[in-house]
Amino acid sequence: MAKPKLRNLPDLSHLAKQGAEIAIRATPKAARDSLKLEGELIRISVTAPPEDGKANDAIRAVLAAAMGVAPSTLDLRRGQTARDKVFVYLPLTGKSRMR
Repeated sequence: MAKPKLRNLPDLSHLAKQGAEIAIRATPKAARDSLKLEGELIRISVTAPPEDGKANDAIRAVLAAAMGVAPSTLDLRRGQTARDKVFVYLPLTGKSRMR
């Protein structure tokens, strides 16, 4: 998947802590990819359709770009098919990923 071409992303690097749970509200099939902070709520809109995990992959890429981490370090813990999702930051350490 290509890197999202986003501008003016808020800096979410403070969320890049081992095991941090990041709750987001997702909107697939949007007009453009974007990330907005509304208080404590993170809203991510992506152009990808909600089929075959395409929207989840796009959401992961946008969130990773805002956090300044690799998308592979974000694990979708809850909300595979829901609009409310929880990602967990699990940086790769050593040989395997902590679960």
